[in-house]
Amino acid sequence: MANDKGLIVSFGEMLIDFVPTVSGVSLAEAPGFLKAPGGAPANVAIAVSRLGGKASFIGKLGDDEFGHMLAGILKENNVSGEGILFDQGARTALAFVTLRADGEREFMFYRNPSADMLLNPEELNLELIRSAKVFHYGSISLIVEPCRSAHLKAMEVAKEAGTLLSYDPNLRLPLWPSPEEAREQIMSIWDKAEVIKVSDVELQFLTGNPNIDDESALSLWHSNLKLLLVTLGEKGCRYYTKNFRGSVEAFQVTAVDTTGAGDSFVGALLAKIVDDQSVLEDEQRLREVLKFANACGAITTTKKGAIPALPNESEVLALMNAT
Repeated sequence: MANDKGLIVSFGEMLIDFVPTVSGVSLAEAPGFLKAPGGAPANVAIAVSRLGGKASFIGKLGDDEFGHMLAGILKENNVSGEGILFDQGARTALAFVTLRADGEREFMFYRNPSADMLLNPEELNLELIRSAKVFHYGSISLIVEPCRSAHLKAMEVAKEAGTLLSYDPNLRLPLWPSPEEAREQIMSIWDKAEVIKVSDVELQFLTGNPNIDDESALSLWHSNLKLLLVTLGEKGCRYYTKNFRGSVEAFQVTAVDTTGAGDSFVGALLAKIVDDQSVLEDEQRLREVLKFANACGAITTTKKGAIPALPNESEVLALMNAT
């Protein structure tokens, strides 16, 4: 890749989201579906690449038409596929996702087991992980073995190499055996990450506190953290560091589908800090980065599906300059 920027490696699942052809209906009511490539870690990798960053994805796909299609989409988007493996015995994961009339998303997953769940620690491309400046991951890869062990091993190798660890739990309750198990496993790796992004709903879930406020957010703070972010949808985001905290307003757009908005936000943040982490200690510069990230998230909600909606830098700047 002819790109001299620091490498951001995303670890985890890539799958196909099936999105209804019409908005505001339940999955059962949808007359038809569009297939849209997705999976939070893969979305982040493509978000980084669209913004001119250098990204790679580590994960396992089914050795099937959908798996090879997804690998092709990563390649088309200039995301390195050195960390991709194909499993001959399992299918690529599928998810049906709808934005109901009440604005809530509804998910139905087909993973029994899917290829992403079968990644073994021995199959990891450790050199790729060691060469990263940022290692980004979610929590879906913690649900079952052997992928959980692969996730823990990858984190350990990244940490030893001095890589910045970035965590977006990306809670998907239907995939977990129980809410208690989800909370326990998500928190089991909490104190390792240096950058963590949670949504307002995830904040409520993880703290058990219905209030979305500073006190609730700071109850998730730990000593290794450099930046904690809480995304608030159309209300923007809040940020917390060791030395300062604050909020950044959102950009007002007409949302069609919120899938991938958080991943777009994270990709933008990581692309902006990968080569200069001192931004995390400079409130003014961090606010500028978060404003840019908010714009990325906003644009992503204006189209259906995650990856098709991820913006490039010129689209983001156009939105920022228009307001």
